[in-house]
Amino acid sequence: MEIRASTVLPARREDFTLRTADGLTLVGEVARPLAKDPVATLLCLHPLPTHGGMMDSHLFRKASYRLPALADLAVVRFNTRGTASERGRSEGEFGEGMGERHDVTAAIAWCVAAGLPRLWLLGWSFGTELALLWGNDPAVEGVILVSPPLHRAGDAELDAWAASGKPLLVLVPEFDDYLRPAEARARFARVPNAELVVGERAKHLWVGEPAVRTVLGEIVRRVNPAAWPLPTEWEDPR
Repeated sequence: MEIRASTVLPARREDFTLRTADGLTLVGEVARPLAKDPVATLLCLHPLPTHGGMMDSHLFRKASYRLPALADLAVVRFNTRGTASERGRSEGEFGEGMGERHDVTAAIAWCVAAGLPRLWLLGWSFGTELALLWGNDPAVEGVILVSPPLHRAGDAELDAWAASGKPLLVLVPEFDDYLRPAEARARFARVPNAELVVGERAKHLWVGEPAVRTVLGEIVRRVNPAAWPLPTEWEDPR
């Protein structure tokens, strides 16, 4: 079976809720490999909710549909405060990236309490700001930044990640709306532990199956290289 944009591969999927330190309930879902323990975990931080970003934004939805089966990864998605999707609406209101500090902290703590291994933050657009600002936590092994605008997060945060020594994978679209490859190379030059990959012909939202496969493939190459390259066909082993 060819893996297409709408393909949903087998996984153990479970809804959950988070409780933040400032008293909000957030909704989410975890997808785990069907018949084995995950080898690593992706905690997804979604794009800007005031512009349609949510846990079901297409890269994250496809990660949850494919990567538990193809790469033995757990994929954790949740709606930050005030954000709604098919899963439901998280309590609270959009916090301009500041109030969301509590959301990121609560999500990391949930992953730890759930016993999920090798936690990587996967931020996309606004979610990269949350990862850089609030995700430098001892429980986090590394971070993947997809289309980072570097608006809210700046040199101080980059320096803190450099000092942490933790790996950063930075995926920059060739035709990004906010931060293109040349500027991204200059900005991330202060982070020796950052690897920058350019998405050829891609734009900020990585629309289209070739762009999606680029992102998912780079994630797997860094987090579970034994499962790379990702196949484009699926044969159910059961």
